[in-house]
Amino acid sequence: MLHPHFRLVFAEAPLPARPGPDVTSVYKDYGPFKAWLRVRPEDLAQNAHDIVRKIEESLAAARLADDCRGATGDWVGLLGFSQGAHLAVGILATQQELRRRGEDDKVWPAYRFAVLLAGRGPLRWLRPDLPMPRGFVDAGQCTTGGEPLVAVDLLQDNRLRTPTVHVHGQTDPGLELHRRLLYQNCDTCMTRLVEWGGNHRVPIKVRDAASVVEQILSVAQQTGVLDGSL
Repeated sequence: MLHPHFRLVFAEAPLPARPGPDVTSVYKDYGPFKAWLRVRPEDLAQNAHDIVRKIEESLAAARLADDCRGATGDWVGLLGFSQGAHLAVGILATQQELRRRGEDDKVWPAYRFAVLLAGRGPLRWLRPDLPMPRGFVDAGQCTTGGEPLVAVDLLQDNRLRTPTVHVHGQTDPGLELHRRLLYQNCDTCMTRLVEWGGNHRVPIKVRDAASVVEQILSVAQQTGVLDGSL
């Protein structure tokens, strides 16, 4: 359904990982499993600089491989599921903070929107070479074991204002965390929500997928990625 409008390029996460029950309940036969960030405290300790470097290399390799296949066009958006959605919103939030500071972003393309399937906060800081703003956590922190407590600066609203499409499974055990990302970490004037009747997985039935595609095309028009003649 997106093929006439977008080229989807899939990047492989760089870190080996042991999947949790929310993954194995659906995807247990699809290993080996990888992660973008450390999942548990017992995972191999790595500092934020090393993890961000590996993330950047993985995404750059996917872009380069696509270019070498003859692809053209701008890189306009991010789509991620679960931890991938957490990373995607972290990239956008980091870019937004860099713009606020007047810093150049020489690492990531100028993404215009993101599609976040079963994503949760808090916002992840992905420029460890620069001071981390309040309200973010660094890339070295684990993504499980309870959501980290972060200080919120009431004088500096760090909510993400880049347009996002949020996709929530209504029977997903992490639904409340996904809603917290939407309503606490994102400016709801710039968000779109699709709810469907599934658990922690990507919706694949035509009816559910069509609802997600409709919002993706709408936000692409809103951001000027696509014209209004669809």
